[in-house]
Amino acid sequence: MPTFRLPGTARATAREGPFFNVSKRGDFNIPPRIRHYPAQVNYMDLCMPKVDVVIAPRWLIPVEPAGVVLEGHALVVSAGRILAICPAEQAKAEHPHAPWLGRPHHVLMPGLVNAHTHAAMNLLRGYADDLPLEQWLGERIWPAEQHWVNREFVRDGADLAILEMIRGGTTCFQDMYMFPDEVGAVAAERGLRAVVSMIVIEVPTAWANDVDEYLDKGLKVHDRFKDHALIKTAFGPHAPYTVSDDTVKRILTLADQTDTCIQMHVHETAQEIVDATKLHGERPLQRLEKLGALTSQLNAVHMTQLEPDEIALLAARGVHVIHCPESNMKLASGTCPVVDLLAAGVNVALGTDGAASNNDLDMFGEMRSAALLAKLSSGDASGVPAATALQMATLNGARALRLDGEIGSLMPGKSADMVCVSLAAPACQPVHNALSQIVYSATRDDVTDVWVAGKQLYGDDEFLTSNAQEVCDKANDWLQRMRQN
Repeated sequence: MPTFRLPGTARATAREGPFFNVSKRGDFNIPPRIRHYPAQVNYMDLCMPKVDVVIAPRWLIPVEPAGVVLEGHALVVSAGRILAICPAEQAKAEHPHAPWLGRPHHVLMPGLVNAHTHAAMNLLRGYADDLPLEQWLGERIWPAEQHWVNREFVRDGADLAILEMIRGGTTCFQDMYMFPDEVGAVAAERGLRAVVSMIVIEVPTAWANDVDEYLDKGLKVHDRFKDHALIKTAFGPHAPYTVSDDTVKRILTLADQTDTCIQMHVHETAQEIVDATKLHGERPLQRLEKLGALTSQLNAVHMTQLEPDEIALLAARGVHVIHCPESNMKLASGTCPVVDLLAAGVNVALGTDGAASNNDLDMFGEMRSAALLAKLSSGDASGVPAATALQMATLNGARALRLDGEIGSLMPGKSADMVCVSLAAPACQPVHNALSQIVYSATRDDVTDVWVAGKQLYGDDEFLTSNAQEVCDKANDWLQRMRQN
């Protein structure tokens, strides 16, 4: 396997700069002011970037190229980015003084991307179980949100969700909820990458009273985070049945002006299709197509009710589908036709949905469920193989969020968003195929290390940016308040 290296840093690559020149033969021409340094100066060290850490796992799964599993390799991190992936012996020789992290029983792989969740709803975990979507929303969730949701609720709920996601190897999530500024703020404090959606729904909430206020506040959130290294924004019209045509058109214009994505719940249940056909005389996707909403900006969440011609339309328009298998199963919403979507060329990513309908934010569980459900629903045991499931949970999510140039795979130049997963447990032994083991055997409890942009957020059984006890104590304070009322 060839060495992967950040362009411009290989010794055999021509490079020029204020301090040195490197010829195409790899010879260093030392300028006069360096030439007179003491003899013990290592000129190679002067020319190479400072290395933060070298990680040497048993197996390295870069996701790109697809299906590749490297053994005996190491990953070099510099300034929060991946500098190189090369044989471990080479990394040791080239960076003898760099911090070295050996992980002899582990897989090093990209951090997982949760492409759809409602983080603050972690405070409603278990609050309304075993109900169909319409009853779940109308009779339990929306009334509870009207009574309880405020800035404090969203911050404390998001903090709990972020703790759970970090522990489970998720390094990036896309959220849709009220008070997105609070979600973005706590994610930034904890060092987790996030896309926070500027929600729009044509009913009053604690966040806004009408469409104008939703959009005005949303744009202020966008301005707050537009230059942030970890936090991005998207528009979040709730669903076709909760936003009007005019609102959709306004959002499309603003999304173009701000160059942001749009995420929307679409074709989530059969009842949604029935109601839309009665009200509008057409299915929601037909309506969105007429409005010009079916573009590569759109993250269409759930998509359990699709006809063959709609799948072809999604592929032609470049729409991204966010599959939430466990939430869809729990609410009996239907099954997303993942095998057919992938065959048509549609980018399919994975999300957990919120903890009130899942009831966890476990992307390892979503990977396994997505693979198994696809096989069952298609009648094809080869449908969504392990490599595809892992790609859906990483690179495909990054593509949907327009972050695939930055995250989603382990490649030189990309941000060092990555996790180590131990395969030492009895449930993961023996290891015939490390990639299959990650999808079908490993769990989030096997995650041992988590980094975002090269900063370690979890390691040695410890959260490094959060006080887990304080976060859980606040969550239980909310439980007591809700029980008393």
